[in-house]
Amino acid sequence: MINGGGPQRMRWWDLDEVLELETVLFDEPWTREQFLGELAHVPQSRHYLVVRDGEGLRGYAGLRAVPPEADVQTLAVAPRTQGTGLGRALLDELLAEARRRGCTEVFLEVRHDNEPARALYIARGFEQIAQRPDYYGTDRHAAVMRLRMSDEVAP
Repeated sequence: MINGGGPQRMRWWDLDEVLELETVLFDEPWTREQFLGELAHVPQSRHYLVVRDGEGLRGYAGLRAVPPEADVQTLAVAPRTQGTGLGRALLDELLAEARRRGCTEVFLEVRHDNEPARALYIARGFEQIAQRPDYYGTDRHAAVMRLRMSDEVAP
């Protein structure tokens, strides 16, 4: 359960707030067009969520699911709510959706030096299977991680 308000399906009208948070959190933020492209595939192969409270957007997450595989496309938590368990709750929501859709493996990429995110993924049963050098720019490598749903750690 997500405290402060449950997840809602991301809609096009959420994008102003999503893009604002995107620029705060990421060196190379997604564009409006990228998000619109993703949302165009909801619900067929995508699942995107936002979480709000009285102060606005707390976080968002997105999944691409084409069984038997799924990919965590994005997961972001506003600085004011980091460390509250929201990232874990959003990831759990994405994993539950992947399971509902019949996916047996979930993949993601995360910056190799993003220790809080990597720790979250490892705690949920993800393992690093590869590294993509300079994926996020010079000396900013991506850790490619995979979760076999049979290895998932219960929330």
